[in-house]
Amino acid sequence: MAQPDTKKIFFENLSGAGKAIAVLTSGGDAQGMNAAVRAVVRMGLYVGAKVYFIHEGYQGMVDGGENIREATWESVSSMLQVGGTVIGSARCKEFRSHEGRLKAAHNLVQRGITNLCVIGGDGSLTGANLFREEWSGLLNELVEQGVIEAESVQKYSALHIVGMVGSIDNDFCGTDMTIGTDSALHRIIEVVDAIMTTAQSHQRTFVLEVMGRHCGYLALVSALACGADWVLIPEMPPEDGWEDKMCQKLSANRAGMKRLNIIIIAEGAIDRNNRVISTDYVKDLVVKCLGFDTRVTILGHVQRGGTPSAFDRILASRMGVEAVLALLETTANTPACVVSLSGNQSVRLPLMECVQMTQEVQKAMDQKRFEEAVKLRGRSFENNLKTYKLLAHRKPESELPVSNFNVAVLNVGAPAAGMNAAVRSAVRVGISEGHKMFAVSDGFEGFYKGQIKEIKWADVGGWTGQGGSLLGTKRTLPAKHVDKIAEQMRKHNINALLVIGGFEAFLSLLELLMARGKYDEFCVPMAMVPATVSNNVPGSDLSIGADTALNAITTTCDRIKQSASGTKRRVFIIETMGGYCGYLATVGGLAAGADAAYIYEESFDIRDLQANVEHLTEKMKTSIQRGLVLRNENSNENYTTDFIYQLYTEEGKGVFDCRKNVLGHMQQGGAPSPFDRNFGTKISAKAMQWVSKKLVETFRHGRVFANTEDSCCLLGMRRRALIFQPVVQLKDETDFVHRIPKEQWWLKLRPLMKILAKYKTSYDVSDSGQLEHVVHNRPKESDASVAM
Repeated sequence: MAQPDTKKIFFENLSGAGKAIAVLTSGGDAQGMNAAVRAVVRMGLYVGAKVYFIHEGYQGMVDGGENIREATWESVSSMLQVGGTVIGSARCKEFRSHEGRLKAAHNLVQRGITNLCVIGGDGSLTGANLFREEWSGLLNELVEQGVIEAESVQKYSALHIVGMVGSIDNDFCGTDMTIGTDSALHRIIEVVDAIMTTAQSHQRTFVLEVMGRHCGYLALVSALACGADWVLIPEMPPEDGWEDKMCQKLSANRAGMKRLNIIIIAEGAIDRNNRVISTDYVKDLVVKCLGFDTRVTILGHVQRGGTPSAFDRILASRMGVEAVLALLETTANTPACVVSLSGNQSVRLPLMECVQMTQEVQKAMDQKRFEEAVKLRGRSFENNLKTYKLLAHRKPESELPVSNFNVAVLNVGAPAAGMNAAVRSAVRVGISEGHKMFAVSDGFEGFYKGQIKEIKWADVGGWTGQGGSLLGTKRTLPAKHVDKIAEQMRKHNINALLVIGGFEAFLSLLELLMARGKYDEFCVPMAMVPATVSNNVPGSDLSIGADTALNAITTTCDRIKQSASGTKRRVFIIETMGGYCGYLATVGGLAAGADAAYIYEESFDIRDLQANVEHLTEKMKTSIQRGLVLRNENSNENYTTDFIYQLYTEEGKGVFDCRKNVLGHMQQGGAPSPFDRNFGTKISAKAMQWVSKKLVETFRHGRVFANTEDSCCLLGMRRRALIFQPVVQLKDETDFVHRIPKEQWWLKLRPLMKILAKYKTSYDVSDSGQLEHVVHNRPKESDASVAM
């Protein structure tokens, strides 16, 4: 007897028929809010619910009338790439009063709305929870006033709330990232990169103020991502006498031939006595003590502006869909929840637990319990701070441990943005641990040719923002040259290897592992950090470089779609990189609002192509003017990009015309995104610390000897944690012919992309977020703070 399709049964149980969902954005705006609104509307309509926009936040809910309008599928078209919030946001004093909430309840009941999706900060979400708690009392008052019928109290007895945090400050406890934070970091880093060139020209010091009245996340991560000389944040004020230490550091950097200094200050930065540290104070200090030419730049609302990054679009889309699922599953006793990100997974957390923990941070800061404030911010924040201190402040030679170990760092495979940040991090952590660090140029090709030289702390200054691979990288595998590589290992007394690269790096470690039986030189700790735009390395959900490539794809798709603005209906066929891995096509398609994405992992035939053409034809007959189709470069050897273009052109005659574009190597180029800089920095630091630990463990009788499986590992992000996995154990998880992992987590995002493009499909809710508690929502090893 055939097994029932549990996914579909689950979806039937979660039918939204007869339900009304309203979505609003409240408080300060954040890039990505529109993507969240779009996902809520389309997922709500997909499950059969009525969906309403509430314009102008809580003010619109109180005022009612035209502020509460029914949403249609087309009403959220072309808003994915728009910054801010198109349905408006406003501060509302009236909603804080009982009378205001009574008006709001009346306006919702009139339309049968009992499900609210609130996108905002902790204040907005706290207000929503109070509204939910008062709901039945408000309805009884409305009955007493004769405004609504008594039956309405029974019919609309409970108000269900699900929150999503939209805030560029990332100041909400319980989630690794809030909607808008990554985009704000993009704006900051764009400015910092631009300022660095002019600062170098004139040997200037720049003092930059970024947003964050109560939270130093933006300041801390941007300082980590650009290698700033000094950072000031409210959670960890500097020790007394910091002024002298800062000036000494700036002076030392200049003496080391560095032509510029960058100091980043959060707008809420304070000292240990709760006195504000202003940009002007820091500028005057530098001028007075050092005489450096110093300028101040206050970024202000630039950080809130502009188009959302790929990360924020994907995060907001996933959260929006999860919020609708959460609303469909709520019962009268379900507490209000907030949809959060943990690692790369959606989770649901009780709203008020998160709010209370967020308030605890402020209390700890007010009471000068700064260490506790940092811990309460979460593991992600704590790791960022530790990593920054490790990389930015070099200890004097006399304070460094002496290990007498030599560690080599190299890049293998194709270049990926973020590789240089990873190398910088590895070199500086290695030096801090007392090792002598060696850089190998041009991968294993350079290794066997002897292109190996010692690399010092100052040699990697300014590397975080550089694209490509400054060390040089090649796809050459070591197997044919193991004898020469072993000779170089012996010559330079290399005691450990850190390999940063893609699938070739993984294959290289397997080959070196095999060579251990013949060459003792390879019996040393070896670690790999995944870095490839294709994101096809087994053992890791994410690779350095993939986020930058996604942003390149998303930005190009936005421009291509915009080029059709005002013309007749047009469909664009776009080819992405990735080898046989469909990650870029799928996730890029989700971020760019694609109608279809063809990949190798999900086979397709001429019938599927025909169905997609028909689907687009139907959409084009409505108000939708543009279509977008992505194709992974190796998705099918016969259904090429040219073939699909010609098919769509022929079949779309009279309805739409077609254009095609092959994005090519632009996906590998450019400056790394803030995510890739940060991810590369932190994952590489963790790998280097593991190498140090293994060196100590395997040092016996005056030499390093490591020949166990667990001495040759790949460090990868798995769901919520960064974990070390022996490469030999990953062989069974790998499709070596097509150079991809056999199982890939992002395939679960494909139905999401199809739903948002108006296809009927099965959506697997088995992996949807389950309600957890804030305190227990992170495993011990979870630095998946890599989500930044």
